[in-house]
Amino acid sequence: MATKDQTGVGDLEEVEQQLDHVLGEEFEHKPVPAAARRSMFSVTMVWIGFPMIITGAMTGSVLVLGMGFKDALTAMIIGNLIMFAYVGALGLLGTWRGYNFALLASVVFGRKGYVFSSGLLATLLLGWYAVQTGITGNLIASTYHLNYVAMTIIAGLLYIAITFIGVRGLHWIGLVSVPLFVILGIWVAADAASTTSWSAIYSYAGNKGVATMSMGAGLTIVIALFIDAGTVTADFNRWAKDTQSSLVSTFSAFPFANLIAMLVGGIMTAALAKADANPFGVDNMFGYMNGKQAVWLSILAFIFLYCNLGSVCSHCLYNSATGWSRIMGSHMRLFAVILGVIGIVVAAGNVWAFFIEWLSLLGILVPPIGAIVLVDQYIARPKSEISTDWRGSAFVAWACGSVVAFFVETQAPQWSTAISAAVVAGVVYWVLCAVARSRSELA
Repeated sequence: MATKDQTGVGDLEEVEQQLDHVLGEEFEHKPVPAAARRSMFSVTMVWIGFPMIITGAMTGSVLVLGMGFKDALTAMIIGNLIMFAYVGALGLLGTWRGYNFALLASVVFGRKGYVFSSGLLATLLLGWYAVQTGITGNLIASTYHLNYVAMTIIAGLLYIAITFIGVRGLHWIGLVSVPLFVILGIWVAADAASTTSWSAIYSYAGNKGVATMSMGAGLTIVIALFIDAGTVTADFNRWAKDTQSSLVSTFSAFPFANLIAMLVGGIMTAALAKADANPFGVDNMFGYMNGKQAVWLSILAFIFLYCNLGSVCSHCLYNSATGWSRIMGSHMRLFAVILGVIGIVVAAGNVWAFFIEWLSLLGILVPPIGAIVLVDQYIARPKSEISTDWRGSAFVAWACGSVVAFFVETQAPQWSTAISAAVVAGVVYWVLCAVARSRSELA
């Protein structure tokens, strides 16, 4: 029989321990201790660098094209405030207990049942890593006439390297990405706005002067853009030292960074008022910069794109690797490499093209998970621990929320799929817990 050393497992564990010593432990399977918590600035940089991205600007453009600027602005503000409440509340649970999302899900769905919720989110986030990596490769390849597959592989490997460093890597990429986006985003929005008037921008009625998107659909797009990462926010906020640090870091992302990103795209689109604009093609801030045909600006745009999308990709890969390493009883850095390679392969198949469909899927499946966790930990069973393998009530509520959301998505598009899913799941779970508690008291 092979010994532990003969199988190579012992050597792998030794390497992982050495990496933890150099780069810092990631606490995949236990709470983050107080001594390992990071400063408010550090956790804020982790969060603010996540949604302040060109994909957010593209989403703002999509909203303005479909709703007109005025209604799109309303959807952006309301949606981001909802995200602050949702992500902030989930983040506090991670801060107070030091738990990542997989550990929190173990309390709510069971020590075995959590695999379904955590595994789903970890897989969806891997999909987002692939989508954003594919967008990077596509924009670079189409703009500079370079090979798409080669550019995608380079991007993916760079993003794996950032994730491999751990939470420190997310901090560092935020330090680079955020200032670049703020400076270039403000310039793009202001330069585009200078071609018209602010009253014309505000009164822009949408593509071809017709608003085709309802407020409910607009809210779903705003919420669904980061609902997956927002649900696993404990992966980030477990590093916060206290409640204030947790809330400030969350606020830096929602509404602050996410709203800025969406406004950059929205203002640019309304100002230019191009017929049949394609935000996922050349009609975005990256295409705008390159359209100026200045060599220095094109070089800056190239660097900006890799850094900016590198931020969201590394965050998504970090969340995915944290979730799957917990499920498989392994280490985050090992899974960052494995999943990162898988994501690169998927990205080369142009999966990013299914962006909007992906948001719809998230709106149906993800919001119920977070709502159930919130009701469980704030109302039904505060401070509860992992007590059983399966908690059926959580799965019943999840199914109810997703079924209702599917109905809304297909039969009542004027409503918000994401909000419907969360509300129904939360109410159903609360009722089931109340019934179970009454039966227990009567017995």
